[in-house]
Amino acid sequence: MGTLSQYLSPGKFIECNDPAIIEFTRDTIVDISDDLARALSLFYRIRDDILYDPYLPMDAPESYSGAVALKTGRGWCVPKSALLTACARLIGIPSRPGYADVKNHLTTPKLRAAMGSDIFAWHSYTELFLMGKWVKATPVFNKSMCDKFGLKPLDFDGKTDSLFHEFDKAGRQHMEYVKDRGTYQDVPFEKILATFSADYTNVHWDIEGDFQEEAGQQ
Repeated sequence: MGTLSQYLSPGKFIECNDPAIIEFTRDTIVDISDDLARALSLFYRIRDDILYDPYLPMDAPESYSGAVALKTGRGWCVPKSALLTACARLIGIPSRPGYADVKNHLTTPKLRAAMGSDIFAWHSYTELFLMGKWVKATPVFNKSMCDKFGLKPLDFDGKTDSLFHEFDKAGRQHMEYVKDRGTYQDVPFEKILATFSADYTNVHWDIEGDFQEEAGQQ
């Protein structure tokens, strides 16, 4: 797994040296000195202020970048988790992106048709090293969108893993992890793209529409 120091440095997609990410991080944690409180503040701001949007060209490297997600205010699970990883590294919290395949991912008919599957490969979360241990956080699905899908937004306390929406508000099973793909120092773009190219009917996707708006129609 390597030493903790490798999880403090910038990566191609985890741009903790990016000026916009530096400014965003400093603005988010202003007057907060405790690492746990800082991590929580970053988690919730990224979860809710960067809107979840999988309608992106999945063969384009910029769709995987934390800095691009911050700039556009939108991103799917991979860049949103990369952004949290970058912000945490910037303030000295070792962090790394992790991945797993999930079934019954938050989706729309358009996305299901493009994928041709109910398995969403390489769903991303962030692991942060807090209080002497690694803990998983998933800053992916913004609260306003979860409300439209009838789901409770994923919370994070910095002490226990926050991974997936197992049940919806009605108590029905919603999501499950089916394959653990491990953690990385940077976003494994080539590996993700290879899986998407092999498993999905249209890796480019290029879906027109507003995912957030369509969520309210599900």
